[in-house]
Amino acid sequence: MPRRPARRSRRRLVVLLSSLLGLALAVTAAMPVLRHYEIWPFSDQGARLDFGRTAPDASGAGSGDHVDAAPSGTRLPSGPWADFRVAHRLDDGTHIGVVTYRGPMSGFTGRVWVWAPKAYFDPRFARSGFPVLIALPGGPGFPDNYWADPSLRLEESIGRWYAQGRSKPFLLAMPVLNPATDKGGLYWDGSDIPGQPRMGTWLTQDVPDLMRANFRTLDSRDGWAFLGSSSGGFAGLKAVLQFPGRFKAVLASGPDIVPDSPLWRGHESEQRQNDPRALARALIARGGPDVYLAFQVGSRENRATVAAIRDFVAAYGKGPVHTQLHVIPGGRHNAYTYVPAMADGPVEWISSHLQGPTPAR
Repeated sequence: MPRRPARRSRRRLVVLLSSLLGLALAVTAAMPVLRHYEIWPFSDQGARLDFGRTAPDASGAGSGDHVDAAPSGTRLPSGPWADFRVAHRLDDGTHIGVVTYRGPMSGFTGRVWVWAPKAYFDPRFARSGFPVLIALPGGPGFPDNYWADPSLRLEESIGRWYAQGRSKPFLLAMPVLNPATDKGGLYWDGSDIPGQPRMGTWLTQDVPDLMRANFRTLDSRDGWAFLGSSSGGFAGLKAVLQFPGRFKAVLASGPDIVPDSPLWRGHESEQRQNDPRALARALIARGGPDVYLAFQVGSRENRATVAAIRDFVAAYGKGPVHTQLHVIPGGRHNAYTYVPAMADGPVEWISSHLQGPTPAR
């Protein structure tokens, strides 16, 4: 009789240990799913993210860098370092970071999301610059940039396309497009509209400078391009035509073609200076430099959008203005249509005209 309590205690202990072991095994098996959906405490959202950077010494070499010289054309990061935080952890172990950044040139403060491909951390490219793709959203473009949403699989796709030899291993910079929501029909056309926040300067000077300060980039325009859809496609298209000495290519999906923000009212001269048609005419008249404009449009998009893009390609796709138009069968006006279709030619075409990282010898 006295032994029964001891037996019951041992039985309870065995049951408890078995339960704990089962729970541990279940959590271990579920870990990838928990991380994928970024469920606390299995998420590192909000943690500091330095993208493997190290402070350069007087020679330009960081304490963790190789001592060999950087390839010609590479610009090593020099700071000031941005306080990036983890926004998302992707299934391949890479991170999308985010920072709230005050643009010194524009004076505008907004968020910028950044992603670096796995190749950026490859020892073969430890001293080499990488091309930058500035990805601009459509719609409000504020307070978020939908290209940083992992469900669109843009980052995952770039990594896969690079592995397949179809894309450069782009660094992605994903800033807010507008300084506020589009309530009341307001938008800023990615431009410096008089009396408004200088969104053109934000996109074409401040965001590139943020990338140069924090990442190994390329000196020449051969390492700089835009990607955008809808109003973001317009802003990227305009930026390349307006500053062809800084940017070489754009992949514009379902873009607007003309600046039509109501905020231009009373500033018609400045509006014309931000019109891709006028900018293309001027570039053709000057004879260059060459730019590469890849367009995508879904066959089920608004007819006026399709017609405007076709008309632009027909009128201005000549001389230094090189164009490619991809019509997506059954495609609609949304990013879920555009991302997979990029693999059907556009991303490979712009990549062929841009410079990639140089492996160490």
